[in-house]
Amino acid sequence: MNEEFKSGFVTIVGRPNVGKSTFMNRVIGEKIAIMSDKPQTTRNKIQGVMTDKESQIVFIDTPGIHKPKHKLGDYMVNVAENTLNEVDAILFMINAEEGYGRGDQFIIDRLQRVNQPVFLIINKIDQVHPDQLLPLIEQYKEKLDFEEIIPISALEGNNVNHMLEVLKGHLPAGPQFYPEDQITDHPERFVISEFIREKVLHLTHEEIPHSIAVVIEGIEPRENKNAVYIQAAIIVERKSQKGIIIGKQGSMLKEIGKRARHDIESLLGSKVFLELWVKVQKDWRNRQVQLSDFGYNEEDY
Repeated sequence: MNEEFKSGFVTIVGRPNVGKSTFMNRVIGEKIAIMSDKPQTTRNKIQGVMTDKESQIVFIDTPGIHKPKHKLGDYMVNVAENTLNEVDAILFMINAEEGYGRGDQFIIDRLQRVNQPVFLIINKIDQVHPDQLLPLIEQYKEKLDFEEIIPISALEGNNVNHMLEVLKGHLPAGPQFYPEDQITDHPERFVISEFIREKVLHLTHEEIPHSIAVVIEGIEPRENKNAVYIQAAIIVERKSQKGIIIGKQGSMLKEIGKRARHDIESLLGSKVFLELWVKVQKDWRNRQVQLSDFGYNEEDY
């Protein structure tokens, strides 16, 4: 192994919907984090592994830090905050379009208590005029002593490679934690359930997106065929939501399945038979037993 090989863990924090998952997928080169224009899309720590000849960076895409309204919200914020002291560097990502807001101060207050270097990443610069960046940079400089301030566009890729080189320069010499072809530490079940949840987020509106969970109930290879049979339940909180997700004559559920199957087949490299159904579990976001059943475990943070 290269004596100068560097490795480390880097967490990405920021308000909901600043582009953390888009950034993660950009640097990893494959889709591992789901994306949506709905806030609080990410609920767990998504670890993405980027390896090259000189380094290995394990990125942790956390749920957006926000003031929680239920036990699931508490879980999401605890997950995000508890990664801050476990990493080698922190990327605090903001949206250049939205600028400074009270939600940013909520995060900055927490970053003031950490010892790790904090980089301010100004994302979505493709959406603003360059003249708008300087006042934004000056405003944030007054809030915290950042290691560096780097404007990027995760969607377009602008300045992302430069940002990665800067980050590598701050990482310690260390071992390769994961094989070079591994891009995430999450089991396939988790990624598959996230792909299905993403399609529900894309196709539904209002309160539905935050009221759903997806549980994979079975994954079986089909004998004599290069195919996988997957059974998954979409969990909702009310009967009315179940009706919306199923749709007229099952049309919505079919569309969710069709779109999810495309991503799952790319992930697994084989044909997929996907069977979906919808279950009602009243107020599951406030029930610890059901949160644990659906993969949101207190011991994770």
